[in-house]
Amino acid sequence: MQSHQGETQAHQGDTRAHQGDTRAHQGDTPAHPGQTRAQPGTRGRPGTPSLLRELNDRAALGLLLDGAMLTRSQISEYTGVSKVTVSQMLTRLEDRGLVAIAGEQAGGRGPNAALYSVVPSSAYAAGLYVESDLVSAAVADVTGRRVAEVSRNPNGADDPVELVRGTIEQACASAGIEVTRLSTLVIGSPGVVDPRTGDPRLAVNLPSWHEGALDALKSAWHKPVVIENDVNLAAMAERADGAAAGADDFVLVWLGVGLGLATILGGRLHRGTAGAAGEIGYLPVHGAPLHTDIKHPASGGFQSLAGGLAVRELAAKHGFAAPIPAEAVRAAVSARGDGEAGAFLSELADRVAVGVASVCVVLDPGLVVLGGEVGRAGGTALADRVATAVASICPSRPRVVPTGVSGVPGEPVLRGAMLAALGQARAALLASVADPQ
Repeated sequence: MQSHQGETQAHQGDTRAHQGDTRAHQGDTPAHPGQTRAQPGTRGRPGTPSLLRELNDRAALGLLLDGAMLTRSQISEYTGVSKVTVSQMLTRLEDRGLVAIAGEQAGGRGPNAALYSVVPSSAYAAGLYVESDLVSAAVADVTGRRVAEVSRNPNGADDPVELVRGTIEQACASAGIEVTRLSTLVIGSPGVVDPRTGDPRLAVNLPSWHEGALDALKSAWHKPVVIENDVNLAAMAERADGAAAGADDFVLVWLGVGLGLATILGGRLHRGTAGAAGEIGYLPVHGAPLHTDIKHPASGGFQSLAGGLAVRELAAKHGFAAPIPAEAVRAAVSARGDGEAGAFLSELADRVAVGVASVCVVLDPGLVVLGGEVGRAGGTALADRVATAVASICPSRPRVVPTGVSGVPGEPVLRGAMLAALGQARAALLASVADPQ
């Protein structure tokens, strides 16, 4: 998880979520297509015709939520039920406004087969990324297509409810939809999130985000709301289609003004009992003071070695002074690592390797993704140096790569929030499919 300093965020591009039950506060990363879980309310019920109809309808809807357009024959093949039953299933789903004919598929001698798809407007979801100086939001329909993206400066506003409400209203107005059409909202923010309550805590640069904030948002929203650590969401995005696409074991090391870590093991996000797993900025390191004031954003040992301020000072020593750490790293990379540029990148890599090696000797993840503003700016030039340095100080030899998600600042976090929100919206849509009788 990220330490208590974040990066200003912007965003763009489409969000194409994976199908499944993404429960941000119960440990799952977004599931892969086709892994639709059994829905609540079906266990222990007798195999009545109404239940069988419900299960069949959910199976068909689940297939279409994966994003494909399918014929009745294809749905019959995938679900194992007859074409007659599939026709009945599709009729019920059409009557509920969940699926519709989207085209035709040319066949043999007979008439073209109708292609069915999910109705995009059957559900909407929103993702937000909240930082002290910027709030980014995106709204997507149930297919994952973004229909609105907005950014705004909070201008000192410290009421979470009003901040979220204003941003969401702006995004929905941009999309031309009513706020009430949203099914769920996932918010990414820096700091520790209590896995038991879902409340943020120890978010130093967002003092108004504290215990009770989640309940206040739910009361005002009257919809499911989830608050998740920003680095955890970025890791979800990396696993969806970034540098860790499909990987079940990897860590995302966030290098920015603050430091953070997200850990995916066996395809599941590890948070720890207090939600503080990944607060790598507090990692004690040799040569750095052992601070006890954990509420200060720059008090950790590893933070003092490789955090934003340390990177700026190191860059200036090598002739790459810049007000923003990532700018200095980007300038050194542009210089192709020659002379002082190479010396700066190598020394920075040695510092980063101290934290990465500490993680690898415990978890041995095999893959390390360098994210955050500094990790993205360093690219392969920094990642390759970190891999060499890690291999020289610990028995683990992980593959180290830069982030593979869009280079737009904040996009990994916002994309992860959208993935989580869409997963919940789709699960709710599947759960809503019940026989009306």
